[in-house]
Amino acid sequence: MAQPTNLLLENLPAPDREALLKSASHIQFALGQDLIAPGEMIEAVHFPLSGIISTVNEMADGRSVEAFMIGREGVAGVEATTIPMRSGSRQTIQLTGEALRIDAGRVRALANERPAIRQMLALYHAGIQRELEQTAACHALHQAERRLAKWLLRCHDRADSDLIKLTQEYMAAMLGSQRTTVNEAAQTLQAQGAVRYSRGKIQVLSRPALEAAACECYRKITVHHAEAGVAA
Repeated sequence: MAQPTNLLLENLPAPDREALLKSASHIQFALGQDLIAPGEMIEAVHFPLSGIISTVNEMADGRSVEAFMIGREGVAGVEATTIPMRSGSRQTIQLTGEALRIDAGRVRALANERPAIRQMLALYHAGIQRELEQTAACHALHQAERRLAKWLLRCHDRADSDLIKLTQEYMAAMLGSQRTTVNEAAQTLQAQGAVRYSRGKIQVLSRPALEAAACECYRKITVHHAEAGVAA
């Protein structure tokens, strides 16, 4: 079986990739684990090899919504790779996996020394910014079942499995919706033959059906990242 890899690192020229890997430590992360909380200094960046990291914005009343997710196509903590910075959101583990952890200061130093690393990080950050813009419009304008289909596609892209362990409560929190709304949306997708929905898990039955059910934002976000040179 092939070893898990991070696509950003794989796409770097070998000397630049090796320079980063020399400073990396391999970590495992568990479901529900927090990598960082709002207001904390971003001391390290994480290049996922598997699993999913969710970046979550929290409101004063306790509600939360996912801003974006990060899998092996990306890096968590990219905003701290130019200057030291505190996190404005919570990064929590949505799907168990592993990552390469590198001190943020070391990444900044290497980015200053090596144009390929600097460009890679800048392009990825640009792709995330465009994703955030698209997601803001999506939350305001699109129906719950279409947003859920988009979100499940992005999970499926990163999960390496058709079976995704997700509770109704978690999906509601990530989408910023009521549990009843998410339940109805999931039942609609099931009736369309896209997924099989049961307590605590969703199985993707038909990727084409799920894509047909999703809003235009899934395709647009994928294009945004591709234009930035990053797989979404």
